[in-house]
Amino acid sequence: MKFEHLLSVVNGFGRFQIMIIIISFIGRFTLPCHFLLNNFIAAVPSHHCDLSALDDGSLFENLTHEQRLTVSVPVQEDGTPSSCKMFPEPQFRLLSNSNDRDLVTVPCQNGWAYDNSTFKSTLATEWDLVCDQKGQNKATTTIFFIGVMFGAMTFGSLSDRFGRKPMLLVSYISGMLFGFASAFSTSFIMFAVLRFFTGFGITGIVIVSSVLSVEWVDIQHRKLVGVIDSLSWTFGNCMIPAIAYCVTDWRQLTIAVTSPLALAILTWRWIPESARWLIANGKFEKANFYLQQCAQMNQKEEFGSKITPETLSSIIVTERKDRSHSYLDLVRTPKMRRLALLTGIVWYGVASTFYGISFNITGFGLNIYLTQFVYGAIELPAKLSAYYLLDKVGRRNTEVGSLLGAGICLAINIFIPRGEYMSVLRTVVAVLGKGCSATSFTTVVLYSSELFPTVVRQNGMGYNSSMGRLGVSLAPLILLLDEVWRDLPQVLLCSIALLASLVARMLPETRGRCLPETIQDVEDGQTGYDIASVIQTLKVGCNRAHYRAAHLTADNVPNMQKLFHHCVVAKILKYCPIISVCDITSIVEIHCTI
Repeated sequence: MKFEHLLSVVNGFGRFQIMIIIISFIGRFTLPCHFLLNNFIAAVPSHHCDLSALDDGSLFENLTHEQRLTVSVPVQEDGTPSSCKMFPEPQFRLLSNSNDRDLVTVPCQNGWAYDNSTFKSTLATEWDLVCDQKGQNKATTTIFFIGVMFGAMTFGSLSDRFGRKPMLLVSYISGMLFGFASAFSTSFIMFAVLRFFTGFGITGIVIVSSVLSVEWVDIQHRKLVGVIDSLSWTFGNCMIPAIAYCVTDWRQLTIAVTSPLALAILTWRWIPESARWLIANGKFEKANFYLQQCAQMNQKEEFGSKITPETLSSIIVTERKDRSHSYLDLVRTPKMRRLALLTGIVWYGVASTFYGISFNITGFGLNIYLTQFVYGAIELPAKLSAYYLLDKVGRRNTEVGSLLGAGICLAINIFIPRGEYMSVLRTVVAVLGKGCSATSFTTVVLYSSELFPTVVRQNGMGYNSSMGRLGVSLAPLILLLDEVWRDLPQVLLCSIALLASLVARMLPETRGRCLPETIQDVEDGQTGYDIASVIQTLKVGCNRAHYRAAHLTADNVPNMQKLFHHCVVAKILKYCPIISVCDITSIVEIHCTI
């Protein structure tokens, strides 16, 4: 008997599952805010060299601000004042002659003056992370996501060992503490270290909550839960520009986006442990406790009373319950190795493409708050389309198509000329690419959680998330390559998206399949079909009054020979006036194997 059969008895998508989704939503909201936080706290406002070193108190007394810039700062090719160069002494002759090409310039001698009209303070203005130090400013994003990468590996392994619920609390608390602490940093080094641990802590939220939601719902509603969970990112992506617009100080903004974790900690007590994980680890009493809670909330008490710890011990988990699984289990067997390799490449490609587009909110010459909001808003129709496509065309085709669409949009933007009049068109194409990449991200989270077996599902998701965060960590560095060649970042991101789409084509389809429970299930290819769908197939062509066995043929019961012995099926269909999962599982042990 499979766990899916128990879920069908206690309702695989009722009030209990909705409660899990709502509570998880609170904690997950802060994740996209932190992931995109550097777009605002590390923003670099317009700046030029501080001119106080050139002014002895009377030289600039009768000059306007524009005239002071003219005699003190050289002009760039686009006609704007240089951000990193100045004249060693005032060049008053430039007030009548604008040619400064032959004049000597030096790096800024006394710091910089910043335009504070958009941001009250940022990392760049706090510690002068501009010009020769701008790499450090970009590095804060990479450092944060390196922490996310290591956190994903750690929480994936620990939640498979100690359970989903306790590690979710650890992630809540550590993410909140390090997030608040980073807002009070007194140096760049201190901030970078605390951002690393903030990323390390909060990544457990998405790793654990995604798997926990999937493990508590039936097959028919897995795609719905996957899309709803991903909408928390959409909500966060749309809210972060609004919050950043109202809170323009980087310290206060960091505190603002971290605060929801306090509410998540208060609501954690109502999160149930994964019954799948408890059964897989031989903790039948606790699993029965949560299943009874599920039955009660979903108003299925009469069926829940039939579930006992002894019943749960018959759930198909053939591997040793006293064995601790690790990341090595992802590569010990041939098909698991192949699965880990392919999903890792796809995750890297999806994350690198998604965040490569998301981090480039200043590359189109438009308002960064508006660009970020549109980037977030486009995710709503993209993810609603994913809900439709996941069942219509399958997980694999949706993943392949969305990555292909993102790659094409990136390719188109390479050939659209840059300039004031084309900036809107470039933004529209980028937004479409962001929508495609959002669809691919929504799909890959659900898809990969369905591919890995229960005993190592968190390890698999932790590994995949780490590969994704590696892609995110490198995305800001890829964007820096525009200094080598203006379109090089677009070319690289386009190539990554297209390569990931080709690799995704090699993964197996999981639509309508039972979740694999053991590594042997994956090696044997035994992911199985949804038993409820199978029973419905059995009814096709049968007499509605008696479900006569004589009507069953190989044509209307495809692939059923390995599921039921024909004579047992005939007997059940003949004597049961109403067929249900409970009817069949009470007579014969059902193995969802094809």
